[in-house]
Amino acid sequence: MQDSRRWWGRPSGRLLRWGAASVSGRAQARSQHDQWRRQVRREAYTQYLVALHDRDVAMDDVLRALDAEAPDQAVVEGRVEAFVALAREVHRAAEVVLLEGPAGVGEAVSGVAEASGALSGVMRRMVDDARCGDGSRRAEDLALAAERSDALWEAVKGFRAVAGGVLGNGD
Repeated sequence: MQDSRRWWGRPSGRLLRWGAASVSGRAQARSQHDQWRRQVRREAYTQYLVALHDRDVAMDDVLRALDAEAPDQAVVEGRVEAFVALAREVHRAAEVVLLEGPAGVGEAVSGVAEASGALSGVMRRMVDDARCGDGSRRAEDLALAAERSDALWEAVKGFRAVAGGVLGNGD
């Protein structure tokens, strides 16, 4: 009877080793999963930032074309077409970021989208005015576009900071 109490009262060395191995295995699996998750997120965030960069270069091209005293409509239309195609790529990349990231990243993406929309609205009006040959708001719209471009840059920097924090790169 005393032997059975010893068995139930104290775990054997084999049982302790099995428990430790089980806990260690789970910790290793969790660490590997966390590393995989960070890599997936890093790729999604990178693709989003690359798409934003390409779209912003196209946006600058549109604004430069509109900055001319008498914008060349064919040039403006071509640049707008390129901008729209790249804006679609940004939306696609944002969907992956929203799927893979936590809520804070989604909020940062929304901030970028809001700032982008505000700048795009000014650009749309400028393109419409250029099509009609109306230059009456040109100087005002260029100044507003520059202001909204700065706000977009700040939103992108905010996204970068949040994404870096999620990836463990934040200070």
